[in-house]
Amino acid sequence: MMTEVRMAKAFDAKYADQLVDWYRESAKQRGTGIANRSAEYLKKKMEKEDAIIAFDENGDLAGFVYIETFDDQKFVVNSGLIIRPDIRSGGLGKKVKLAVFDLTRSKYPNSKVFSITTSLAVMRMNTELGYRPVTFSELTTSDDFWNGCKSCKNFEILTENQRKMCLCTGLVYDKLDKNLEAKNPTLNLEDGKQQR
Repeated sequence: MMTEVRMAKAFDAKYADQLVDWYRESAKQRGTGIANRSAEYLKKKMEKEDAIIAFDENGDLAGFVYIETFDDQKFVVNSGLIIRPDIRSGGLGKKVKLAVFDLTRSKYPNSKVFSITTSLAVMRMNTELGYRPVTFSELTTSDDFWNGCKSCKNFEILTENQRKMCLCTGLVYDKLDKNLEAKNPTLNLEDGKQQR
């Protein structure tokens, strides 16, 4: 399958409502906690070029993920990885994950990159990139980040445990790796396009 994976731009805001629906449906199908994201929030990520968007060979929306910084850019989270259900398991998730990783390292080279997830597929991709599992104490202490979990059905578990544990696994990439081309040579951050 030929795909286009690139940095999201302001003109991609027209896909925000569709992405919100995908997140909502994915949470229902998986039966696990997924934080809700508003269309306005996703649009801001696109406007700031803090997201990666993917399209299939027909030009239809195929995937998305975004980044956000915390604690004066000490931490950067890769969050909201979503792939259209009918094309999952085809390798697009990994391409999108590699692209957001490279975007993150290029924009915030001195930050710890982290992720929290209940998805085994995301854990595998992160591990292949060099992330390591950690306790929540090694993640950001920013209330802004943790308040984003309020819409997750497992938020009570998180708060009962004083934000020290939940059903998600925390993963961190904290190597200061300047040689990104060796990891993903197909991503061109200048024009935001990844080769097919």
